[in-house]
Amino acid sequence: MSAELSGFRRFLHWGPITALSIIKCITLTTLYMNSMWWPPNESFAAFAHQALFLLLSTLATFNYVMATLTGPGLMPKQWQPKDPKDTQFLQYCKKCEGYKAPRSHHCRKCDRCVKKMDHHCPWINHCVGWANHAYFTFFLLFSILGSLHGTVVLCCSFWRGIYRYYYLTHGLAHLASVQFTLTSIIMCILGMGLSIGVVIGLSMLLYIQMKTIVTNQTGIEIWIVEKAIYRRYRNPDSDDDFLYPYNLGWRDNLRQVFNDECQKRGEGIEWPVAEGCDQYTLTREQLAQKEEKRARTRTYKCIRPVTGRWLPLFSQGWRVCVGAPCSDEPRIHLRPDDIIRVTRFRSHWLFGERVPSEQEIRGEKKHQRKGHIRGWFPRQAAVELIEPEQDSSGDGSHDENPPAQNINGYHRHLKQQQRNGHAKKYM
Repeated sequence: MSAELSGFRRFLHWGPITALSIIKCITLTTLYMNSMWWPPNESFAAFAHQALFLLLSTLATFNYVMATLTGPGLMPKQWQPKDPKDTQFLQYCKKCEGYKAPRSHHCRKCDRCVKKMDHHCPWINHCVGWANHAYFTFFLLFSILGSLHGTVVLCCSFWRGIYRYYYLTHGLAHLASVQFTLTSIIMCILGMGLSIGVVIGLSMLLYIQMKTIVTNQTGIEIWIVEKAIYRRYRNPDSDDDFLYPYNLGWRDNLRQVFNDECQKRGEGIEWPVAEGCDQYTLTREQLAQKEEKRARTRTYKCIRPVTGRWLPLFSQGWRVCVGAPCSDEPRIHLRPDDIIRVTRFRSHWLFGERVPSEQEIRGEKKHQRKGHIRGWFPRQAAVELIEPEQDSSGDGSHDENPPAQNINGYHRHLKQQQRNGHAKKYM
């Protein structure tokens, strides 16, 4: 009972409330306008037309609810592989106090490790992952088809309504079936705007989802593969080749999501892999990337208070706000003399993890601080404590932030690979 209640509580959030409200607004407005434009009791074709729209709306709602209630599939807390020796190939999650299975990642919003995590979707107030990826994709598909159907009905009704006087004065009374009131014309215009917006917005999202499904990748794994390619671009003499292990061909990739038997096989922990790969091919690459990330970590000290706000206009100035990173990652609150381990760098922002004080580590309540410990903060609020090592040329240059020409060269290299078909090796 508590699990069901916890599931239904997910609907008490602005995302599900907004999404369901939009679906029902389009549905009810379309049904109302269709009752004047092409009443279902007029003919069998009219009845079938309205029944099709109701079917699409019902399927969209059903898959939405199932995607929310089913969830992505969460890793058990304190999970460990069957063979203790395999822990050397896995990342450890401090929050869940266990290891991350292949393809699983920790979601800071759900506060749990998620099986085959694709992304956290605020519209369903849950992650999209192993267990609900098919429901989420079907929700997008039926929402697009239903909204497209609704757009046609509403546009035709609007046309009939605004030309009603013309039809009456030209002997076409049978076409003057749509009669507008102030309320109905506002509903019709609002419904058209919402339905067109849903078609455009969800079509883009469905395209992205199908692109990842056909290649058997998640949104997170796309980024991991891109970093793997970049690592080898920077080290062309390296013999450490990387082959993306989960691309089994587009047919088998589709079955991984849309075939219930294939999806449940392995319970989201073990996965079929391509020839020449094993269960830990991707996790070893992740560990190597983490090691490089730790190697380029720099230590900063906070010199002025940081509020942790997304747009600190009054405390940090307009340049910092304009240059804010386009990311939903958190911003952290800092006090002077705080120490931060920084791993990512922007012109006006830094991303790092605050080092807890000795009092916090000892668990003293009065020194415990709320909020995120890892996130973005303004660069001008901190100074670097350790100077970067100089290279052999003695000019103080370093590779923490690759020069623009290296980045541009990498993108040219990647595009050339894609044109020649060599990038398939990684994808």
